[in-house]
Amino acid sequence: MKKSFLLIALCISMAINAQVISVSLKASGLTCSMCSNSIYKALKTLDFVLKVDADIKTYTFEISFKGNSTIDFDLIKKKVESAGFFVSGFIATINFNNILVKNNQPVTIGDKTFLFVNPTGQSLNGPQKIKVLDKGFVSSKEYKQNSFSASAAGIYHVTI
Repeated sequence: MKKSFLLIALCISMAINAQVISVSLKASGLTCSMCSNSIYKALKTLDFVLKVDADIKTYTFEISFKGNSTIDFDLIKKKVESAGFFVSGFIATINFNNILVKNNQPVTIGDKTFLFVNPTGQSLNGPQKIKVLDKGFVSSKEYKQNSFSASAAGIYHVTI
């Protein structure tokens, strides 16, 4: 009984130590405060979103999440697009637990798999900001500058 309780506690602590803390999203195509409000309302409909702070001057949205929620990056992007706009920057703050990042070696955090572009072979520990580089998460100009091929569903190309 003690062993199973310890195993459950260990699994819970591992899940907590490797989770998405927040997302800073930059949108393009906004022309007024009503545009910003449209994205704000769309993001607030997501059941895993706790809070959205909009900055009209920089077209950014700081999104924080409910505890123990599964965060869906693609669904966040789709909500912005369904409001009639595009994501031109997507930076996630993730709490890492001594994860070693190497070239061409995927890293799985929760239900997401990340491929780090040009990693330095460093170990990530604690909250780290990573930028998603895939199509639809950066401007089309920035996406065209990237030399990696399109990723499979659920795999994100990222940089620190």
